[in-house]
Amino acid sequence: MNKRMDRSRLNIGVYHLKPYARTEAHIKDLADCGIDFVICMDNDRPALDLFHKYGVGAIVSGIVPKWWGGNGAGSGKMHTINTLDKYEAAAASFVDHPAIWGIDIGDEPSALDFPHYGKVFDCVDRLFPNQFPYLNLYPNYASVSHNTAEETECQLGTATYEEHIQRYCENVPADYLSYDFYCFDHNLRVMGVTKHYENLRVVADACLRTGRSMWIVLMVNSHDPDIWMTENNLRFQAYTSMAFGAENITWACYTAGWWNNQVLDGEGNKTQQYDKLKKINAEIRTLADEYMKYRRVSTHFVGFAGHPHMAAVQQEAVPSLSTGVFFDVKADNGAPLVVGEMVNRNADGSVALMVCAADDPHETDPKEYQITFRAPDRCVRALGGDGYKTVTDLGGGVYAVAVKSNEGVLITAR
Repeated sequence: MNKRMDRSRLNIGVYHLKPYARTEAHIKDLADCGIDFVICMDNDRPALDLFHKYGVGAIVSGIVPKWWGGNGAGSGKMHTINTLDKYEAAAASFVDHPAIWGIDIGDEPSALDFPHYGKVFDCVDRLFPNQFPYLNLYPNYASVSHNTAEETECQLGTATYEEHIQRYCENVPADYLSYDFYCFDHNLRVMGVTKHYENLRVVADACLRTGRSMWIVLMVNSHDPDIWMTENNLRFQAYTSMAFGAENITWACYTAGWWNNQVLDGEGNKTQQYDKLKKINAEIRTLADEYMKYRRVSTHFVGFAGHPHMAAVQQEAVPSLSTGVFFDVKADNGAPLVVGEMVNRNADGSVALMVCAADDPHETDPKEYQITFRAPDRCVRALGGDGYKTVTDLGGGVYAVAVKSNEGVLITAR
């Protein structure tokens, strides 16, 4: 299902580019910020011409009938409202454009609507041969059903989040699974990070079981107007997601969409978030080509024993990690690491660890320390957001790589 989006690379998107930010200068700035695509774009042909000029894709809303799960009041009713003939009619009047990569078919539906969404997905995939259907799911802090089968006013439409994801995989024939998670939403407070970890675990494992690509929507803006996301807040979100194998990262929001402190203000001027996002996207790009040579097989929480961020995570932490190639992987100061274990997609025998130095997501006390490990009889390299890092031989077969809090590093062994 590659179509116009090159799925062999890690793609970076944003939500929303409002009409006040669609001049050529704005769209050039968007591309310069490292953005590959925009979600919730409308069918603005002059803007799409500029997207094509600068190599930016659009996932376009308003082409087919809209559906949003919202508070769950419409759960299970989509099949009676968005009938398949409406999608056929929409396709009949559609005029293609090379910048249109995807067709937005909805956001955060209830599991009660997944059977119909399976039909909609197939229908849109057939009717729009150059585009893929885009569907995004709830995070695990959406409400669950505590009522009867007849009383369906809940968001997930299932008793648990794991069941919600399972039902999606059973009913919707997409080769990706996209969801949003805003771990610095002030409504989540201290539970934001632990729920983020658990959501990553559930979705990444479902993707592994079903052969899907994991896509995630993260926050560059903020719920609280007095708080601005820092560079390290962005790093933490991106690199923990990559430790779970994310292949598509979207930032919300570039212009007004929801909440506060977007990348551009209401008049289309850059805020302080523009340079932060550009820097973090450049770091991701530095890692991305090598990272995409590998696929995730498991993720480990190293050094998290007794840590409050493990409170809701249904996985045991380990004091150090041994994979059969890498041994005794840990931080020299005991700091927590989220470590993705990866294998080469071409099965050439090389393996990798995607590591996030996850000790300080809220940036209260950033540190510098070393990741230490052994990798007998292997050629080892370490790639960070600024390029290749020094791998120091400490003797006795032990290697070390220096990191800073929230940094991501890809360690490969051949």
